[in-house]
Amino acid sequence: MNESALFDLELKVLLEAVYQRYHYDFRDYAVSSLRRRMRQAMQRFECERLTDLQHRLLHEPEVFAQAMQFFTVQVSEMFRDPGYFRVLREQAVPVLRTYPSIKLWVAGCSTGEEVWSLAILLQEEGLLDRAIVYATDINPTALAAAEAGAFAIDRLAQFSRNYLQAGGTGSLSDYYTTAYNGAVFDRRLRRNIVFADHSLATDTVFSEVHLVSCRNVLIYFNRELQDRAVGLFRDSLVHRGFLGLGSKESLQFGEHHAAFETCSREQRLYRKAA
Repeated sequence: MNESALFDLELKVLLEAVYQRYHYDFRDYAVSSLRRRMRQAMQRFECERLTDLQHRLLHEPEVFAQAMQFFTVQVSEMFRDPGYFRVLREQAVPVLRTYPSIKLWVAGCSTGEEVWSLAILLQEEGLLDRAIVYATDINPTALAAAEAGAFAIDRLAQFSRNYLQAGGTGSLSDYYTTAYNGAVFDRRLRRNIVFADHSLATDTVFSEVHLVSCRNVLIYFNRELQDRAVGLFRDSLVHRGFLGLGSKESLQFGEHHAAFETCSREQRLYRKAA
């Protein structure tokens, strides 16, 4: 057995051990991505071999908590892929307005950039007061950061450019205050957001919603887990509800492709089929 195959075998054992010890299920995450991230974790925790990392993860819960950043990916920005948010305004918002109240689910919300972006969009479209936004993730540290709604000040220029390209009707600075090299977003945007732990690998549907936004999450899953997640989205959506995916994600070859119609192929916006 060559070194690469041995590493993959050890990785499989590590993921099973993490599941048995902590009940976090990464066993169906894409192997290619996990290989890279576990090597980064080995450097971070000064482990020469993957088995050394496994030992530390199992015997030192505080190390596992720190290592969650390597199992999950927190790479995002506000109004990322502005065309997606523009399509939401143009195609989803007119439909959402027809409901007396709406529920939206941001699955895999990471550190919250998309959640706060969506809250601003809803506020500008007059929908936030009658909306509940569920923001879920499996990483407790990321969830805490998302709920805080605080971002480094050097990121605001890009956020502002994205906001305007996404069809923002004012200035992004209307929604935050700055202090100590950071920006904190208006707590009034937070009032209808519910932050909660939820795993697309092990948990079930928890609410009926009108829109699911799960962007740049499925690319880290293998095909079986992708199908499981999309099945959850299908089951949670109301009749003719909307599903938004990331720019490199698609329903085309998945088990549930027939359950959705394409609203925007370019921006990966779908609608539950009649």
